[in-house]
Formats: sequence, C-alpha cells, structure tokens
Amino acid sequence: MCGRYVVAYDPQTLVSGFSLTRIQPFGPRFNIAPQSDVPVVYETKEGERIAETMRWGLVPHWAKDPALGAKLNNARSEGMAEKPSFRQAVRRRRCILPASGFYEWQPVTGPDGKPAKQPHYISPVDAPFFAMAGLFEAWRAPAAEGADAGDWLLTCCVITTAANALMAPIHDRMPVMLPPAQWAAWLDRGNTDAASLAPLLQGLPEGAMQAWPVARAVGRSSAEGPDLILPLPPA
Repeated sequence: MCGRYVVAYDPQTLVSGFSLTRIQPFGPRFNIAPQSDVPVVYETKEGERIAETMRWGLVPHWAKDPALGAKLNNARSEGMAEKPSFRQAVRRRRCILPASGFYEWQPVTGPDGKPAKQPHYISPVDAPFFAMAGLFEAWRAPAAEGADAGDWLLTCCVITTAANALMAPIHDRMPVMLPPAQWAAWLDRGNTDAASLAPLLQGLPEGAMQAWPVARAVGRSSAEGPDLILPLPPA
C-alpha cells in the first residue's frame, strides 16, 4: 500500500484548504497508478505553499537512472529517515498528496475455492480528501560531454504505516494521513530534525475512514471513471 488512488476533488478545495499561493491545473482521476503525474502540496524554500504535479515514484537526487522511481512509490515510515533513498527528503522535502480516497485489495477465497483478491475503496468521513504524507525530490540527468544538463524531474512517494482497525482486515499497511492540525508542521521546511516528525506519522483513527468493496475492474490500469468507486451491490 499505496498502489492506486483517486483525485476527484475540485482544485479550488486545495487552494482554500492549504492557503495555496499557486496551483498547477489538474483533472479528476479515478484510478491513479504509480508513474502517473499527481497533484502535490509542498512548501518552497521561500516559505510559499503551492501545489504542483509530480511523477508518483520517487527518484532520489543521486540516482543515475530515473527508472529507479518505479520501485519507490511508497516509503515505510519505520526507518525511512535512515535509508539512502529517503533520508534527505525526510529532512528537507516533505509534501502532502491529497487523495479523495484509495484502493486496497483484500485476500479472499474466490467462488471456485481458489485464493483471490477483492478490491476495496477507502475514503474519508466528513472531509473532502485524505492528506497523505509524502516525500518529493528533484532529479536532473547529468550533462553529457559538450551538452547541457537535462530538465528537472519532480517525483514523489507516499509514506505508509501499520493498518488501523478499519484497514487491518483488508491490508496490513495504509498511507499516513495527516489531520489538518498537523499539515503546517509536516510541510515546514525549516524543521530538518527527522526525529521530531515521528509523532506525525501515526495515521488517522478508524473512525475517520470508511471502506466498501468495489468491482474488480479497478485492477486494470486502463480503467477509469466514477463507476470504479461505487459499492458492489449486496450479494
């Protein structure tokens, strides 16, 4: 977790919710997969809070090949501050990935008696979106001899934690989702003390979330549209 999520809120919701001074336009998506461009909220070095699209899949600044990002769409909160792929971003480049909801697959026994997986859609209760804690990086291909360096590539990842009581029957992990009172502390680029951030990484309680099974069509990365998040009819 997290492998697929939904962005179906109005961009203006981010502007007002995060007091943004700038936002890059984006449209609704109901089946976002890793390596997609997603809206990300972060604080600039000048203290300006903005939203910009980034590729989902973190490419560390030291990477020789951006293909590494395909393996780093998530960062486990436990121990990430010591891992080379994440430690600098934890201290200096934290962000929030707003999500209308996300999908997770629950292991079940299929009608034929064989193991299967049932997708569920998890969304916030009485809130327009989840504020998923994340990290971002700026990567640039090194310049070849006699040539200019490549363009900057902005990438991001979602931080995960142990599942709460709602999620545990579905999956053992879930995104770290920050309540509004913690947004400023997480985005504060003036704080480079990774240890002080640990209390922010506990995630939401189960009462702030709801979940229901959805059609297996969401498993196809090409599937799109609001029907994907509709609850399955009773058996």
